[in-house]
This record gives sequence, structure tokens and C-alpha cells, in this order.
Amino acid sequence: MDNGSHQESGLSKSVWSDADFTEMGWHDATIHGLSVQPTEDILPRLLLDLDYIVRWVHPVPPATHFSFWMAPATLVFEDVWDLEGDLGFKGTIPDLEIDGLHRLVPDDGRRDLPLWHIEGHAFDLKFRASGYRQYFRQAPTLVSRQALTHAERGGCAFTEVGFH
Repeated sequence: MDNGSHQESGLSKSVWSDADFTEMGWHDATIHGLSVQPTEDILPRLLLDLDYIVRWVHPVPPATHFSFWMAPATLVFEDVWDLEGDLGFKGTIPDLEIDGLHRLVPDDGRRDLPLWHIEGHAFDLKFRASGYRQYFRQAPTLVSRQALTHAERGGCAFTEVGFH
């Protein structure tokens, strides 16, 4: 392991940004916490504590189910505004799993503050932000399910440091 890379899982570094957007995918990432953090500047930050699936591993017979290289991560969006969302569930609160994260060109042409859309299986968030950084807090581990346990991930955290 060197500079936050993890060769076995294919993770090349422990801190990523919106410049890496086309290489990243959040499908089935589980959100464990969300925070809107005020800043000294005018616009706040949006922080998500999530389990990021680094790589899906196809089953090797006789196994029939995928396994996953997974790591707890902090996803931080900067200069957030026009935040709107919907938690579309009633009764028991399900896991907040991301279906997709999209970077959209806004109708007003302001490319300096793109429109971001986090589409979940039971929720939806849209907001403007100048960009993001994602910090992998631990090296990925190989697990047989799509979410880490509280103990495996070290609880809920918004730490902005990648592992070494």
C-alpha cells in the first residue's frame, strides 16, 4: 500500500475529486450520515458518510453471489446552494442506498456551479456545488454484503483524511 492505494481492490488513491467523476460510480453505496456544515464563507458544505463500493467481484463457482471491495468514505461537496430533496419513504426507514450520482449542466449556463443529483432508491437530493472531494478513510475490505457493519467502518464519521 502506497499513498493510499490498494492494489488488490484496484483503488489507486485514497482522495478523489470531481476531476475523477467519470471514473467513479456510487451505485448501491449506503449513506450512514449527512451533514450540512456552515463555513466562514457564504456557502455551506454538504458531507456524506458512506460505504463506497470500490469494486464488484463476480462469483466464482460454486459461489452464486457477488462480493465487494468496500471502504468507508467521506464525500464532501463545496459551496452548496439550492439544496432540495425528498425522503420518499414511510414507516420503517430503509437503508439510504444511492442509485446514481449525476453531474448536470444547469439551465442557467453557470458551469462554475454545476447541478448535482443524488438519486437514491428511497430518496432524492438536488443541489448546486462547485465540486467535491471523496476521502477513503480506510483501505477497502472484501465483504459479502453491500454495506459495512458499524464496527467494520468505525462508526459514523465525517473525517476528511484519506488512509495511507
